[in-house]
Amino acid sequence: MPMSLVNKHCVPCEGGVAPLVGVELNNYLNEAKNWSLSEDSKKISRDFVFKNFKQALDFVNKIGAVAETQQHHPDIFLHEYKLVAITLWTHAIGGLSENDFIMAAKIDQLV
Repeated sequence: MPMSLVNKHCVPCEGGVAPLVGVELNNYLNEAKNWSLSEDSKKISRDFVFKNFKQALDFVNKIGAVAETQQHHPDIFLHEYKLVAITLWTHAIGGLSENDFIMAAKIDQLV
């Protein structure tokens, strides 16, 4: 049985590898059930709703701490005072890598 994504650690990506596509991408998407794939298949995203600004900001700060330990940083958008939108993609390859799904699993654990 493969190691759970939440137990993996992001590996620095400097480019030179192809983004995930096809069956391989679909296998990762099956693990990230609450995340949506962008129309161009280059990003995944998820929206979170909280009771208030403090809870939303606390969540953003927790994501920031995890992102720093993983050295893989999502796009984070806190808006309408209690909504947090997260987008993940690997900038160096212009698409999705295993790192994005590792971060998605780690973010899901924070909720």
